[in-house]
Amino acid sequence: MALALDAKADEGMWLPSQLPSIAKNLKDAGFRGDPKDLADLTKAPLNAVVRIGGGTGSFVSSDGLVVTNHHVAFGVIQYNTRPDRDLINEGFVAPDRAGELPANPDYRLRVTVGFDKVTDRILADARGKTGRAYYDAVDAASKALVAECEKEPGIRCSVANMFYGRDFYLVRQLELRDIRLVYAPPRAIGNYGDEIDNFVWPRHAGDFTILRAYVGKDGKPADFSPDNVPYHPPSHLKLATEGVAEGDFVMLAGYPGTTYRHRTAAEFADQIEWRLPTSVAVLKGLQDVIEAQGKADKEAGIRYASQLQSLKNNIKRFSGELEGLKRSDAVAVRREDEAAMLAWLATQSDAAALKPSIDQAMALIAQGKDVRDRDLLVGLLTSQTQLMRGALSIDRLSVERLKADAERESGYQKRDEELIQSQLKQIQRRYDPRVEKALVTSVLTRYQQLPDAQRLPEVDKVFGRTPAELTRALDGIYGATTFAGEAERTRLFAAAPADVAKSNDALLVAARMLRPALLRIEEEKKAREGDLLRLRPAYMQALIAYREKQGKAVYPDANSTLRVSYGKVTPLAARDAVSYAPLTTVQGIVEKNTGAFPFDAPVPLIDAIHKGDFAGYTDAKTGAMPVDFLSNLDTTGGNSGSPVLNARGELVGLNFDSNWEAVSASWMYDPRYKRAIHVDMRYMRWLMDKVYPSHALLLELGVPAK
Repeated sequence: MALALDAKADEGMWLPSQLPSIAKNLKDAGFRGDPKDLADLTKAPLNAVVRIGGGTGSFVSSDGLVVTNHHVAFGVIQYNTRPDRDLINEGFVAPDRAGELPANPDYRLRVTVGFDKVTDRILADARGKTGRAYYDAVDAASKALVAECEKEPGIRCSVANMFYGRDFYLVRQLELRDIRLVYAPPRAIGNYGDEIDNFVWPRHAGDFTILRAYVGKDGKPADFSPDNVPYHPPSHLKLATEGVAEGDFVMLAGYPGTTYRHRTAAEFADQIEWRLPTSVAVLKGLQDVIEAQGKADKEAGIRYASQLQSLKNNIKRFSGELEGLKRSDAVAVRREDEAAMLAWLATQSDAAALKPSIDQAMALIAQGKDVRDRDLLVGLLTSQTQLMRGALSIDRLSVERLKADAERESGYQKRDEELIQSQLKQIQRRYDPRVEKALVTSVLTRYQQLPDAQRLPEVDKVFGRTPAELTRALDGIYGATTFAGEAERTRLFAAAPADVAKSNDALLVAARMLRPALLRIEEEKKAREGDLLRLRPAYMQALIAYREKQGKAVYPDANSTLRVSYGKVTPLAARDAVSYAPLTTVQGIVEKNTGAFPFDAPVPLIDAIHKGDFAGYTDAKTGAMPVDFLSNLDTTGGNSGSPVLNARGELVGLNFDSNWEAVSASWMYDPRYKRAIHVDMRYMRWLMDKVYPSHALLLELGVPAK
């Protein structure tokens, strides 16, 4: 793995295997442990860090307690909320283990137990091929490795692509399926400030939730059952009894989703000039739909609360990313950097071998603009619906089941069927026909405005070409379908492919008619991705060599694999004459409190603050009761819930956000502005002691009530 000689502490989402190579940097920054231990996924602390939901969490007790963010577990909270049991607004404290509530059936926890380089095996049959053939060779080799790896019960495997096709790694993860809700603060603590404060510092949110992982009596992963027992992890993190102060070393481990720092200048331009503004506009339309429907129907609002929260977060993140990239003049900076790299490459001995592939990759990237609007909208048609997505899954599964398992499309193999079934089951608590029709209308109204060259005949046939035809089609489909019933979905999931093909259910018929269009889009993408997998490594080889010449950090773009970053508790100079301290206190909660959403701090919290019983939790220097703190750790989406550790490896915080000035860091890192926002564990412990008590949990966490 390529490494720069002077990697900086404030930049880098490092693979654990890279850390021994930068041991001096870690030690100089203040780390007191052995960097070699951080490269071993079977040792603490990394074997206590888990991927959960759409983010990260960590084991914090020997009986399987897991701490993560309130917003990472929000789907679990919403799933267990009813009009007569409002866990979203009231919070939840399990009275005992029997009272812990099961998560939604598709909620998963995974622990990485293996990470091995398999580049030669993945590319063995791909070399010499192009386009779809190259893609298929990589896909077939990946499936074969995964199938071999998953012969071990309870293990979920995947192949991770590093440096855009240059290297491949086989990731082995223990997958736990019975996850239960143990402790969740009210929404007005876990999400205090909502979208007004989202991506903003100073922050005053207690964005944490505690879950517990369960297994069968035999100790193996199992579906939910009252007879299951708590999982005993090989290690768990120790909660620190002391807090942090400005300048202290901190380290974070987690599963960052996706960064794009090694993308081409043309892709930077596309992101700023089209993708971000277009995505914001489309998602804002969906947000408006759910908010309007929720105001008219409280139960519908509950069903779509998790989806709404995700939309709001993405809208603000994309908006901040756009503003940040424009502020840093990212397109011009990246073009200048890329031009300098190519000029340098021209002087190198391998220029003749690399430059043709680089030119081909850039040409292929440019061609992707032709159908980008269509692909965005069709993708949202499946990702932002519940019942329609379920029908499309059943239809596609019926086709894939006719094939040998190794030839099935990824996502529809036998290994995926249990998850598909779980997703079909949870629809019952996340679907309302009026809301879904309105969401589909919002997406397809935009689709109907596309030029004919981007239109799909199958979509036009199912939904019509005019708003009036669309309304009639949706009323007919959703008015006639029986797919909304859980029993019918269960029957169709278990049915033979021939029986699914014969179904005359209105939604299944629509899915069947749409299938050829979706398959064509898929084929086009695979051919394009195959060539990019083949060509991009030349660009990366040149870029890595150029970065090393500059003495800059070289690490793979994030891709939901386990990474580590390190830095310090750091203040922020946001702009001229605007500077922020790195710690907030409960005084800020009181100052922001208006009694109205989103600054409607719960009365028990305000009363406890006024009472001032903070003994054992205050900041040693100021005597104040801390809430959140700021660091220069390198993070992105997916790092939500990541444990923040001190120099001794003790848990001092939970990552949950970034500052507005640095939302664009997924594309361009700027050390002047990049900050991460964390919940201070002292605030979590105080809430669990004095405000919404759970002394038994504190005892289990190893930090008894004061």
